[in-house]
Formats: sequence, structure tokens, C-alpha cells
Amino acid sequence: MTHALTFPTVSAVGDIDAYIQAAKRFPMLTEEEEFRLATRFRDHEDLDAARQLVLSHLRLVISVARGYLGYGLPHADLIQEGNVGLMKAVKRFDPARGVRLVSFAMHWIKAEIHEYVLKNWRMVKVATTKAQRKLFFNLRGMKPGSGALTPPQVADIAHRLSVKPDEVVEMETRLSGHDLALEANDDDEDAFAPIAYLADSGGEPGRVLEARARDHLHGEGLQAALGCLDGRSRRIVEARWLNEEEPATLHDLAAEFGVSAERIRQIEVKAMQKMRACLAAAA
Repeated sequence: MTHALTFPTVSAVGDIDAYIQAAKRFPMLTEEEEFRLATRFRDHEDLDAARQLVLSHLRLVISVARGYLGYGLPHADLIQEGNVGLMKAVKRFDPARGVRLVSFAMHWIKAEIHEYVLKNWRMVKVATTKAQRKLFFNLRGMKPGSGALTPPQVADIAHRLSVKPDEVVEMETRLSGHDLALEANDDDEDAFAPIAYLADSGGEPGRVLEARARDHLHGEGLQAALGCLDGRSRRIVEARWLNEEEPATLHDLAAEFGVSAERIRQIEVKAMQKMRACLAAAA
């Protein structure tokens, strides 16, 4: 490793594939190298040592983030959130404990990605406890098939995850829905968010009518809500959540408008608030 190494970002290397290849070029650290660098950072606040610890574990973040692609969020954004967790882990890592950084960092990386996913999914407003969050992130893998859960299966999952059977049924229903992808205010429980599942074609009449009303909201209602935004806000919303081919990342738009990624996120939050107000007024 040399002092010439720099932290790669998606905007710097061009696209997500190039970023992944750039991250893989950073060598893995031996246990002795990791201990030496971590000690330098802990005892002397050596930022170069911290940087080398982060760079050598970027491929770990990429691997963890790949496991959350099923939630419909951009891979680059998942990686960026995971990188935040990695940097938090490096800051708190104590080499004297005899644990490798890869094991210690796993918790922090997943925690940041979990928070990001939860903030962008309207349907997880029920996930207010630790057990319910565990249900949200594990239900897909625990389902034996693609069909609806049977009562015995519901009871088994509820027991294994320490939640109520009703919560399992409700979460399964939400995971089987179909909402439009939009990001909302972090504190808003009624936010729209991405879901990549098809509705049951054999739904009952009541659900068919609900689906028609929802389609109207996502069609004419969405266009009306977008019409309430200024040009820059509309561009950000459409690029982030309505571009099905290649959604833009915060850093992509930051480069386009010449502002920080955090500023883009702030504009996006305000735009969603304004759109919800427009939708509520038209209801």
C-alpha cells in the first residue's frame, strides 16, 4: 500500500462496475498489517492508517450490499451506506481485543444498510421493534415457496422470530404488494417505496378495485404531484426513482448540479413532502 491510494467513489470511476473493479484492486491485509495500522490509528489518530484499513475492506461492503438488491434500491447507494458503516467500524475498532476487523465491521456495515432500506420502504412502518425488523429482513428467506403462508407456517415463523402470528401475516401481505418507488422524509411513515413483486392476478374483487385506485394514484396522481415541483426537484425525483433502466445516485446528481450529495438528499426530502401535500389535496 502507498500514500497514493485514494478512496474510490462511483462518480469518480464512472459507474458501479468500474467501482467494484477498482475496489478489488486494493490488497487484503495480513493480520499483522491490520494490527499495526489499527494500533497507529488508535494511539496516534493516523488517518492514513485508517484509510488503508477502509480501502482493504471495500470488497466486503460490496459483498454485503449485494445481498440487499432484492429491495429495489440502487446498488451504488447500498454500497455507499455500507461504506459509512465500515468507516464507523474502523473508528471504533480496538486491535487489542484479538478480533479481526472483518468480523467487527460486519455488524456496522449491515446496520447502516438496514437503516437505509428501512428509511426507504413505506411498508416497514410496522417494523418498530427489533423483532419486527428481524421479521422484515428474514421473512423472504424463511418462506418455503412463492405461495401464501399456511397457518402452521405462520405459527412456526412467528415462534422462531419472537413476533405475533398477525405480524407475520401483515408483513407477508406488505411484501407481496406493489408500490411505486419514491423516497420520503426519514420520519414519515406514509412514504412510497420500491417493491419488485407482481400482484396476484386471481385477487378478490375488493382488491381489484383497490388496485385500480392505486394505479390511478400512481399515474395521473403522480404526474399531478410532479407538476407541483420546480425543475430541479422534479429532475432529482425522476432520476432517482422513476428511471427504471439506471437510477441515479446521490453523487451522480451532486455532480450534475454542482452541490454536495447531502444537499441533493435534502432537496429530495422536501420534494417528497411537497408531492404528498399535492396528493392529499387532490384526494
